[in-house]
Amino acid sequence: MRTEIAQPVRLADYRVPDYLVDHVELEVSLARTATKVVARLSVRANPEGEAGAPLVLDGDELVVKKVLLHGRKLPASAYRAAPDRLTLLAPPARPFVLEIETEIDPTANLRLMGLYRSGSAYCTQCEAEGFRRITYFLDRPDVLSAYTVRIEADRDDAPVLLSNGNLVEAGEIVGTNRHYVVWYDPHPKPCYLFALVGGNLGSIHDTFVTASGRQVRLGIYVEPGKESRASYAMDALKRAMRWDETAYGREYDLDIFNIVAVSDFNMGAMENKGLNVFNDKYVLASPETATDADYAGIETVIAHEYFHNWTGNRITCRDWFQLCLKEGLTVFRDHEFSADMRSRAVRRIGDVRTLRAQQFPEDAGPLAHNVRPDLYHEINNFYTATIYEKGAEVIRMLKVLIGDEAFRKGMDLYFERCDGTATTIEVFLKQFEDASAQDLTQFSRWYHQAGTPKLHVIADHDWNKGELNLQLEQSCPLTPGQDVKEPFVIPIAFGLIAKDGTALPLQPVDGCLSEEEVARGVIVLSGQRRSVTFAGVGEDKPVTSFLRGFSAPVRLDAEAENDELAIQMAHDSDSFNRWQASQTFAIGMLHVSIAMIAGGNKPYLDDDYADAMRKVLADADKDPAFTALVLAIPGEADMAREIGKEVDPDVIHTAREALRSWLGQSLSAELLELYKNLEDTGPYSPDADAAGRRALRNAALDLYAAGDLDKGVKLAKAQFKKAANMTDKIAALGVLARAPAKERDAAFEAFYETYQDDALVIDKWFALQAVQPEADTLERIRALTAHPAFSIKNPNRVRALIGSFASGNPTRFNAADGSGFDFVAQTVIDLDRINAQVAARLLAAFKSWRSLEPKRAELAKEALRRVAAVPGLSPDTSDIAARSLA
Repeated sequence: MRTEIAQPVRLADYRVPDYLVDHVELEVSLARTATKVVARLSVRANPEGEAGAPLVLDGDELVVKKVLLHGRKLPASAYRAAPDRLTLLAPPARPFVLEIETEIDPTANLRLMGLYRSGSAYCTQCEAEGFRRITYFLDRPDVLSAYTVRIEADRDDAPVLLSNGNLVEAGEIVGTNRHYVVWYDPHPKPCYLFALVGGNLGSIHDTFVTASGRQVRLGIYVEPGKESRASYAMDALKRAMRWDETAYGREYDLDIFNIVAVSDFNMGAMENKGLNVFNDKYVLASPETATDADYAGIETVIAHEYFHNWTGNRITCRDWFQLCLKEGLTVFRDHEFSADMRSRAVRRIGDVRTLRAQQFPEDAGPLAHNVRPDLYHEINNFYTATIYEKGAEVIRMLKVLIGDEAFRKGMDLYFERCDGTATTIEVFLKQFEDASAQDLTQFSRWYHQAGTPKLHVIADHDWNKGELNLQLEQSCPLTPGQDVKEPFVIPIAFGLIAKDGTALPLQPVDGCLSEEEVARGVIVLSGQRRSVTFAGVGEDKPVTSFLRGFSAPVRLDAEAENDELAIQMAHDSDSFNRWQASQTFAIGMLHVSIAMIAGGNKPYLDDDYADAMRKVLADADKDPAFTALVLAIPGEADMAREIGKEVDPDVIHTAREALRSWLGQSLSAELLELYKNLEDTGPYSPDADAAGRRALRNAALDLYAAGDLDKGVKLAKAQFKKAANMTDKIAALGVLARAPAKERDAAFEAFYETYQDDALVIDKWFALQAVQPEADTLERIRALTAHPAFSIKNPNRVRALIGSFASGNPTRFNAADGSGFDFVAQTVIDLDRINAQVAARLLAAFKSWRSLEPKRAELAKEALRRVAAVPGLSPDTSDIAARSLA
């Protein structure tokens, strides 16, 4: 394992490669502990590079066996070889073929980067810098090569052999039990998109006919016996392929598209050209083992990786600083796909909740960085919510700013002009400037400046004139390395609502808005301040509806009375803002309650909030999934983010539980009626409507139990026993987890006995226990780390138990005695020796430590210092520790 201190890599230092590799011919002879790899690289000097420079190839823990030039063995004086580098001292001036033989041990590769074993299968993960663990190469995304890959293996060990591209040859090796295949991918790609899989795998197959009439063979490969659980993933794949044709005119370009599901994977999935490798949690599903959220997740991730075929593969990033160009853009595309497949409003709310829960704290802490970073020490640590989620929001903002038609035209230009290239953010934005005739120089600050801007609004109503004046102002907190913030371009989708709930027309005074802004209902704030006045609003102050659809990733600071929020909840034409009004109402109450509880008083509870929620329940049948989201009171992490400094998680927990209990009691009759009316007696379906009804029914059960635990537990017991699908089963278990210890333990034991042979379901069992806010939770988690079903070597298990505790249990992770910090820190230290990537991502749970009250903050800081001081700490984990403490 690498333990050296990673050196900083700077965007400003980018230079083109001195050499290019036009074709890679790989021969991989699979063996469990001694896999031989022969790489023949067709190399030529880059006319834009440094003439006569040595050829320096990247490696990682490699041992070179042979080096040949044009088939002849090179003398040792012609090159320098080390585990991390191979240098050809005087490369020929003309194109040449360099052959390198290495030997690697897939079984010993616990880092799960490069070629490794997952169960009984061989598989690869090469993004970001894993290919250098297979062979020496120019391991950078701007070196694009066509690949021919020959794989051979023992037929009993690996009857299935897969790689990128199209299968061109297969056969037996005479006189042995070994066989071989040859795959060819004609589309030049960076080495991070290389993939190889071999093993004893079951599979399902289908075909897809493209818009131009070509037939594509589809395959999904899984652990034998689980083939039936891949059918939904296949359906999602075909829908994604069709959607990309209709939404963006993008057709698939190979004859074969394969997906492989493995149980040991550092990420969610990987978009390798023509051979996507997935964490099996995003492929396998059946009603008995997967929740509605699992089905939705499969749909999204299958689509995301497929969409990368164009936004990431056909057009890739010039360097890793441009990572958001492929990830943020593709996240935006998968969001839109899921919105079209399901409820657009529900999807949008879910996406914003994810952004606020994961990215806003990142922007507010020591790990804040630009959407397009300027510097990194370890690229694996920049697969962050800022790159993915905020990157997607920037794309969405661009669409709001220039309009749907210009956005589609810009995407068409991007595909047309940039196909087959490794490109940059600047080139990407140029296409939209050409399409919209707008200068996007200032808009590009979203890529260059970190931090979450705040939009401050003051509304002044002149009842005598019937006018409403809005004073808009933006600001952005300072972030590490950025002491000056320039104004962003913020598109504010906006509306006005009368007291009776009707929409008011926008009538700006004295041309304070452009005609386009009025027509589209979007105010563009590009300076630090802007004043806008509307006429014709009447004597009563209208309700303002800002950031409709969450049109910009900012924090809104705008005063709203509770009666105005109730009007929004009932009448706003924008579904997102109806939901947001309910959240704002609850957050306001919780702010007051937290202050009162901290002062030794009872929590504050407002009957108007219960009345507003009662009206929402009365219309629940219109959109059950949306109603379920409204019923979900802001979480403890949401409130910690709202408070921002000197956070006491215990007080937040007390205030929130008091609100849930009171609301459950206030709405008990309505919740019980809703629960009974929504009982599903038909066969399970994962479609959006059925999933919405189950979501609302289980939300009603959860809130009802918060108001009366005894009655709620009784209902949950019956549901747990009767449930024929995992969605209802796990929801019932969630309520039973709050029951007295005897009933709680019996329920968890029964669940384990039923599903102990299903790893993905047992992940849910671990995770649910990890997030319980009880005093004995950490003790239970320590015991579970010794459970036979737990393995620190499996990323899914670590994420389920330790990750869920660190990110989903604020009271216990942030325990006042520091025990939660110490436990996670020690786990990171232990895990770092095995899988540094997973260890570093777990350590990122400390990202908000500075916002805690002083005692807890100091304990968190001590835990981080303990991690940072460990001798031989990996560059991945050391980077996170250093930046967290900076």
